[in-house]
Amino acid sequence: MAADLETVMERVREKRQAFQEYAFDRLEDDALKTFFDLAQEYETLDNFYRVSVAILLEFFGLDSRLYLLCAEGHLQLVCDSIKGLYPDKPQAPAHIRLESQAYELENSWLAPIRGNLLLVDRLPFYAKEQLIGMLEVFPLERLTERRCFFLQKYANRLGYNLHNKIIAWQNIQHIRFINSLVGDIEHNIIIPNISLSLYLRHLKRKIELLRDLQCNCPVPDSPQAVLLQQLVQEMEEDYQTLERQYKGVSLFIESLFRPSHFQKGQLVLRRRTTRVLSEIIQPQLKLFEPKFQERQIAVDVGLGGVPEEEIPLSVDKGLMAQVYANLFSNAVKYTRPNHEGRKYMSYGREVLKDFFGPGKDGIKFNVFTSGPHIPPEDVPHIFEEGYRGSNTDAEPGTGRGLYFVRNVVETHGGVVGYEPTPGGNNFYFVLPLVTTPEPALAVELAAS
Repeated sequence: MAADLETVMERVREKRQAFQEYAFDRLEDDALKTFFDLAQEYETLDNFYRVSVAILLEFFGLDSRLYLLCAEGHLQLVCDSIKGLYPDKPQAPAHIRLESQAYELENSWLAPIRGNLLLVDRLPFYAKEQLIGMLEVFPLERLTERRCFFLQKYANRLGYNLHNKIIAWQNIQHIRFINSLVGDIEHNIIIPNISLSLYLRHLKRKIELLRDLQCNCPVPDSPQAVLLQQLVQEMEEDYQTLERQYKGVSLFIESLFRPSHFQKGQLVLRRRTTRVLSEIIQPQLKLFEPKFQERQIAVDVGLGGVPEEEIPLSVDKGLMAQVYANLFSNAVKYTRPNHEGRKYMSYGREVLKDFFGPGKDGIKFNVFTSGPHIPPEDVPHIFEEGYRGSNTDAEPGTGRGLYFVRNVVETHGGVVGYEPTPGGNNFYFVLPLVTTPEPALAVELAAS
């Protein structure tokens, strides 16, 4: 027999001997078999929680509660045999303690739930001594010492299976996020860079012409000299455009390629106190001005009336700049004349008192475009990944712009929306009115 197989065979023999010593009765054996079968059959964590408590109720007539550690380090009630799943995951009562040994409490018996030692560092929270939760079983008077022994072994198997499912779902979320991020990179960086390369080619041709004129322009007031001066002025304008493009792309690259995004498997904010109008909206608008002019779209700043200088907001500047880049890009592509024949885009903002609850104000940012309303059947889907409406008029696009906007805004704790308005369409998002930034690099340090 091969040496590696012999090692495993030895472990198999140890387990066989252990189960003989456990001497589980028929009911307990059937309960474990049922647990393992259903743990494989149900793929989601929510159903796994339900199975964990249902087994004890069905086979032994025992009620139970399942408490698990959360990312903040405290126990949460996720499911019990009385109410089922707790979607809001309330914090466990103070008397429910995370302990490495089983203990009795009033009319209950609690057993520790341990995870997989080899994978404990991949959990989304710190698990001291592999502890990831507690299993509470009651009533206490129906529990014999023998039954408690079985329940401890049951809790161990529950913990290993739960740990593996948490890691599996975490990996799935990471893969989905990476795939989504790759799409965002293409949409927000690669495609805009095509415009940058075009400006570079224009600048190169003008520089070559300038060199020729310099060699053949002896008279300062000659037509050649006048043309030379004009070219220099145009080059300066092109340079300024190029510089704005460079700053915008650099900001996008920084905000999308942060290591913390990949470490966490989601967008990680780097909040800074920012004047949204002057530091985000106006620079993005400047980049899109040539495209608005090319399509004869007027820009109106009359939608909303909150002076930005009075409301500095704590946001991720790079990600929010990309939000406006996507909204302005859509405005370029989809703005159409209203019933008066006027074609324009407008932006603004307004404070919404108590929008997120008593004393929790929000600030609503609007981007309005003239034209026909979005078809009602498209409205529920416009912020979904990859969705393109029926009124896109063959405009190029990937269906990722508004999905990206939603992702960034919701990561900030806000909401996105659309509303048909007289003469056009208003796309908006509402952010919590937060003016205090997170400590510098706090999130980055936590991720490292």
